[in-house]
Amino acid sequence: MARSENLLARYQRIIETSLDLVSTLNLREQLHKITHAAADLCNSEAASILLYDENKQMLYFQAASNIEEPLMSGIAVSMNSLAGWILTHKQAVIVGEEGQQHVSNDERHGGEVVQGFVTRSLLGVPLTIQLKSSRGMHEKVIGVLEVLNKTTGNFDQEDQELIMALGAQAAVAIENTRLFQQSDLIAEFVHEMRAPLAALSNAAYLLQRTGEMGNISAPIQNSNSSNELRSRAFNTMIAESTYLSNLAEDFLNLSRLESGRARFEAKVFDVVSLLEECRNLVDNSANEKNQSLTLIQLDKPLTLKADRQKIQQVIINLLTNAIKYTPEGGKIELGAQVKNIDEIDLFVSDTGTGIPENEVNQVFEKFYRVPGSEKIAAGTGLGLSICKEIVKAHRGRIVISNRAPEKGTRVDVYLPLPKTSD
Repeated sequence: MARSENLLARYQRIIETSLDLVSTLNLREQLHKITHAAADLCNSEAASILLYDENKQMLYFQAASNIEEPLMSGIAVSMNSLAGWILTHKQAVIVGEEGQQHVSNDERHGGEVVQGFVTRSLLGVPLTIQLKSSRGMHEKVIGVLEVLNKTTGNFDQEDQELIMALGAQAAVAIENTRLFQQSDLIAEFVHEMRAPLAALSNAAYLLQRTGEMGNISAPIQNSNSSNELRSRAFNTMIAESTYLSNLAEDFLNLSRLESGRARFEAKVFDVVSLLEECRNLVDNSANEKNQSLTLIQLDKPLTLKADRQKIQQVIINLLTNAIKYTPEGGKIELGAQVKNIDEIDLFVSDTGTGIPENEVNQVFEKFYRVPGSEKIAAGTGLGLSICKEIVKAHRGRIVISNRAPEKGTRVDVYLPLPKTSD
């Protein structure tokens, strides 16, 4: 009787988790809920999810219930591993049962993803969805769900059936979220492309017309007007082509970040050297507007464990915005300060146009631009969205505020400092 009640409670947990999964379209939240539910269901030390990239034909580690480090997301896992075997064979696997070989001795085992975590036993199931095509229904595997090291006893058939049931619900939720994010972004991308494409079309028409006019014996006084139209059309085509190129690049970056396909490489680096590098990269742009760009040094050396390239991308974006929206002769400051022992504050402040208070919370939305800002500088409206996603992936936060009583904006990026044991 007790065993039946326990099994009922475990299936009840699957139902509750399924309801939780459909209540959010945030992929990170979903993966967190799935791994923790899987670990609880099987009374195991940990659970992890690996997702399959069809284009690259690679498996990538995405989340685990026992890992606090978010930058583990995106690590490639060999297709010769147990997870790869589960994916390609579309079969569940139990390894490390009593009387059988240790998981690490299994020829399909590709090594632990997490340093220091020893896998004694493993239950893995494929994450599959059913797709309908002109040929009928077929099965698609999008990844693998694994539970590791059962705390008491061994993984059994009941555990496998429970994880298979959870995995079926998880696969549908993950795929729906990916499709929603993709369709949402594509719709916005197409909408944003209409204006520059129209401008390019009009510019091409003007060039065509001025060319036709040049073949006619037109009065000499009209030649200056024709050259002016041609020059204006060329400038428009260059500006709009650049905008479309930047839009496409930003779109792809944001799409990778939101879908969990972005790859992070965490390493320890010196904060001051990174800030100096960022300042040097934008110094010419600031000088062209006669702006002062000051680096406020830390009073002592400080290291940060993060993806250096992506943190640099955030800072460069913030500095570029500051330069664009600060008038000639304005002041920009870049610096870092330690608020407490747990986090560092990387900040950029300027004496620019500022942001209306009722607009501050909207500037991180995709394609959103403060009304009137397009008259000051061109932009895709995706830069701050990308910054926010990168900072979130590092378990940090980004805050924008107006500088008072002075005019201008300040952006603070708070990132967790490495623990002393790291």
